[in-house]
Amino acid sequence: MTEPMADELNGSPILAEVLGDALPKLEIFHTKLEQEGEPRGLIGPRDVDIIWERHILNSAAIVPFIREVTDGQRFKTVADVGSGGGFPGIVAAACLPDHEFTLIEPMERRVEWLGECVEEMGLENVTIMRARSEEVITALRQDRSMHPYAAVTCRAVAPMTKLAGWTLPLLKPQGRLVALKGRSAQAEIDKAAKMIAKFRGVRPRVVEAPVGPGLESTHVVLVDKK
Repeated sequence: MTEPMADELNGSPILAEVLGDALPKLEIFHTKLEQEGEPRGLIGPRDVDIIWERHILNSAAIVPFIREVTDGQRFKTVADVGSGGGFPGIVAAACLPDHEFTLIEPMERRVEWLGECVEEMGLENVTIMRARSEEVITALRQDRSMHPYAAVTCRAVAPMTKLAGWTLPLLKPQGRLVALKGRSAQAEIDKAAKMIAKFRGVRPRVVEAPVGPGLESTHVVLVDKK
């Protein structure tokens, strides 16, 4: 078995510049992904030497958009739908220790992985729910002790036609969906206009989000809740 190639950004000053105080925790996450990510089916074989850029910095690109909507709020709550390998939820939680994150993931083996990451990284602001988003939406409607979230995040979960119904009902009024998307983001929004409106989403838009100096930016879909 060949040893994986070293990550192109190992030791780069870009990491400290972008990730700041979260870097030590995310170095633990990076090492775990490098060693276990591919065999456990969380990243592809071509990703092993670009984990920093493709997964961690890409996920961290959503942080300013979460901060915008939670700034000044007493309860800085974020739900990450379809957390999978921890993108973007684990990364965003490490970057925003003053926010409370709920990672929503239905697959048992991924829930197990997320639990290991939270424990090894010492993340005290994360709760993991083994559930589908529809189940959490139903629980929110039935359980008065549960409260909607200030922000909902996700990456590569589903097209916007489906995503609108899985995410917008989790948001409180004036909350925001922050979704990492590919180049077809605008076309997805156009196709999903009726579904977004149905779930009280407004101002759907695509923004280019910087990933790091000299690195290709990513696309983020933002939808506000009425």
